[in-house]
Amino acid sequence: MNDIPDSALIGLADIEAAARHITGHVVRTPTVPSPGLTALLGAPVTAKLELLQRTGSFKARGATAKLLSLSAAERAAGVVAVSGGNHGIALAVMAAALDVKATVVMPRTAPARSLALAEEAGASVRLTDGMDSAFELVTRLRDEGLTLVHPFDDPAVIAGQGTVGLELAEDAGELTDVVVSVGGGGLIAGVAAALRARRPGVRVWGVETEGAEAMSGALEAGGPVRVPLSSLVTTLSAPSVSKLTYDHVSALVEEVLVVPDRDAVRGCLELADHAKVWAEPAAGCLLPAARQVVERVGDGARIGLVVCGGNTTPSEVMGWAHRFGLL
Repeated sequence: MNDIPDSALIGLADIEAAARHITGHVVRTPTVPSPGLTALLGAPVTAKLELLQRTGSFKARGATAKLLSLSAAERAAGVVAVSGGNHGIALAVMAAALDVKATVVMPRTAPARSLALAEEAGASVRLTDGMDSAFELVTRLRDEGLTLVHPFDDPAVIAGQGTVGLELAEDAGELTDVVVSVGGGGLIAGVAAALRARRPGVRVWGVETEGAEAMSGALEAGGPVRVPLSSLVTTLSAPSVSKLTYDHVSALVEEVLVVPDRDAVRGCLELADHAKVWAEPAAGCLLPAARQVVERVGDGARIGLVVCGGNTTPSEVMGWAHRFGLL
């Protein structure tokens, strides 16, 4: 971890303010011990079930925090977002609830269910050939007058995601290590900032999938860099992280682990079997990473998992499982 001035990071006061603002708009999701995962990993496991959040993922928190911060003129002009799935769903649903017109730009590879949910919520959905072109289009739309609700490069969004860590600190028993999935880094930045303030002895670990290594690439390079994307886990596939999220992770996170897509899909099956929850691969990758953490920490490890989302269909998971020979 690197030393970054505290003034450059999201603080506890920012996260607590976001929590007050979004109360009543989002769900305070359960934080529960998991006997099944405890047996599977050989260490006590507590799960923060963000897949039970409105729109099926933690993204509703940051989207709501940003929408509530808009001026009347920004609300009237409308908002735009780029998303591999969950951020787009969250913005579409929460913007509709707050009577703000939303445009969502997604790559054609985004899950069909995500596209359908964003459209059903009333958003205008624009499709591109990949995440790079999606970010390019959303930049043009921003320049035309829409307010960008960035999935991670925004202090209001990070503070909103940080409310996950605030609740985890308040509701979990004793923890030594918390494992968080990383796409662009908004969730882990907010969670790490909250835990540093509320539970400073807890280590925070990130996890990415191979072919979606924006944060680990940034840590290796000493700052954000563009990375090639090939992971099937589109909800973690940011072409690069931001300076803001990089600064948080480099200062507050123990390490970002990288696991294969196959292990992330296997993690989905294990979460269903042992934890009785239906999660997407962005959450499935937590289990192979948690195994590594338990091995490194050894006796006394008490693991917290932020189960970030559940927006995938049985047919998608079964298709990936068959592809990797897991069934």
